[in-house]
Amino acid sequence: MSSYLLKNGTVVNDGESKQQDVLIKKNRIEKIGTNLSDDSATIIDLSGKLILPGCIDDQVHFREPGLTHKGNIYSESRAAVAGGITSFMEMPNTSPNATTQELLEDKYQIARKNSIANYSFFMGATNDNLDEVLKTNAAEVCGVKVFMGSSTGNMLVDNEKTLAGLFSNVPMLIATHCEDEQTIQKNLADAKLKYGVNIPIELHPIIRNEEACYLSSSLAVHLAERHGARLHVLHISTAKETELFNNQLSIKDKKITAEACVHHLWFSDEDYTSKGTFIKWNPAVKTISDRDGIWTALLDNRIDVVATDHAPHTIEEKKNNYLNAPSGGPLVQHALISMMEHVKKGKITIERVVEKMAHNPAVLFRIKERGFVREGYYADLVIVDPNLDYSVHQNNILYKCGWSPFEGYTFSSSIDKTFVNGEIVYDNNQVIEGTNGMRLSFNPAH
Repeated sequence: MSSYLLKNGTVVNDGESKQQDVLIKKNRIEKIGTNLSDDSATIIDLSGKLILPGCIDDQVHFREPGLTHKGNIYSESRAAVAGGITSFMEMPNTSPNATTQELLEDKYQIARKNSIANYSFFMGATNDNLDEVLKTNAAEVCGVKVFMGSSTGNMLVDNEKTLAGLFSNVPMLIATHCEDEQTIQKNLADAKLKYGVNIPIELHPIIRNEEACYLSSSLAVHLAERHGARLHVLHISTAKETELFNNQLSIKDKKITAEACVHHLWFSDEDYTSKGTFIKWNPAVKTISDRDGIWTALLDNRIDVVATDHAPHTIEEKKNNYLNAPSGGPLVQHALISMMEHVKKGKITIERVVEKMAHNPAVLFRIKERGFVREGYYADLVIVDPNLDYSVHQNNILYKCGWSPFEGYTFSSSIDKTFVNGEIVYDNNQVIEGTNGMRLSFNPAH
């Protein structure tokens, strides 16, 4: 195990930014203070740089098993640490779907061998696997995923009895994809009637519209309130949905929480003209006023977490027409620096970015000993250079799919180093092989 003494950096943690030294030993943060010394540690001077807790991404699709032509746990975890994401939670709509305890465990075994970042995997709910879902160990699994709208993977849960059973019986966090299927299918049928197979990409936010999102999100919130469930609504895409969430409670006391994704904070429907199907996501990127509403809710704490919904598809797949191009895009490598760009523009503070991308995911998922720069915690850290530009181009994209919706953009900050469990896994624009991440563990009860 390596020992490091990080000197002269600015630690951003718990709402404050202070110049402090950080001593890392035996995977963990041993000491935080000023003028620290340790003869056994390698000294790293971080003058002018920021020391942040590693980001925890609560929603990724790394595709393995079954869809590894798009990405796999090895390739996408490498991209994640290059972007300052030290822990991820992966969704169950792989092939096969992770809807039994055995299939779920298979993914953990793959990650144990191949993931450079720390990991957890959601158990998947279907219309008929409640008994299997209830076997899930809340100390070792991040949560249960319910697709209340169909997306990649054919895991739609639309049976009212099943939904009531899930929300009334599952003690762990339930994460939901919320889009009303009936509304979407009607809108899609109308578009096909008018355009045939040549539906313009600009209609994506009209087909998967505000009504579809709000109907489903409001149902999820109603079910959670009725049954006292822990609910986390993923990838909010409309201003109207933000009205469903409360900002009067602290994150540790909330039972109903919400997430925004970096693409819904960056893009709007005006970008379909230039980006086309490469910004086709479910839920859809919508209007500028929706984007503004999401920002307002993020800043006033109705939205608690910023994540990626990282979902790689090949360039060839994305180049298809509207009906055949899959939804989703790769984001983990550029999520933090995209949020740093908003910091530079004065839209959000660096302390709030850390809160939304590290602290809050750790608190609401009850992750043990991660998400903060604290003595005794695992040394999951990202070093950001706020003054070194980083241009996204094909030669430095690490996603297996080889493209990014940010391609051609120059960010005004960059990731300098990433530590996972006290080991340097990214430095000087290179992923450093040789160490693997750990399985995340959780405190099931307060």
